[in-house]
Amino acid sequence: MGFTIGGIREMRSGTRRRSRTAGATAVAEYTGLWGWAVAPGARAAAGACSCGDAACAAPGAHPLDSAREVPPGATLGAVADAWAEVPGASILLPVGRTFDVLDVADAAGRRALVRMERMGVPLGPVASTPTGRTQFFVAPGAAAGLPGLLYRTGWDDADLDLRALGPGAYVTAPPSDLGGLGPVRWLRPPARDTAAAPPQARLLLGALAYICHRW
Repeated sequence: MGFTIGGIREMRSGTRRRSRTAGATAVAEYTGLWGWAVAPGARAAAGACSCGDAACAAPGAHPLDSAREVPPGATLGAVADAWAEVPGASILLPVGRTFDVLDVADAAGRRALVRMERMGVPLGPVASTPTGRTQFFVAPGAAAGLPGLLYRTGWDDADLDLRALGPGAYVTAPPSDLGGLGPVRWLRPPARDTAAAPPQARLLLGALAYICHRW
């Protein structure tokens, strides 16, 4: 995918001065190790978005219009050059390519995560946001298939605080902050066996729906 774990360590050691920021290091991990694209995103402070639009609908949570996306497998030099053009940008991951995202209330999501780990349910990366949401990375197609999955499992008429994010959506990735509210954190960080091939949504949906319904 462009470089090795040893290459990541080299970046962390500071041999490339232009690549020393935590943001550039994280971008290199996402593109080089996990095979994800990364989009430079806006930041927010005191509710104002760095894009300059006073009426911005998603302050600090959308891609920068003028910035180029860093593709999967980008080399260390390419990552450093791209991120040097957008100092201070947040790290956004485009959804709907390598993964979709199941998004639930944080308390219910954390409880469901513990339950699924005990049950041995296959899990991909899981993130927690400062807006009180837990985000489960699942195989692409979950957003389009969620209504049918809920119907087949008998949860289609339940009042669930559960949604799926698919193509066209972006999620903020650690260590970036979300909308100036605080950093996004990994509850389960990416791993080689799940980053490029996260589990199907149906494998998680039963436990998620059950916990969300009771919460």
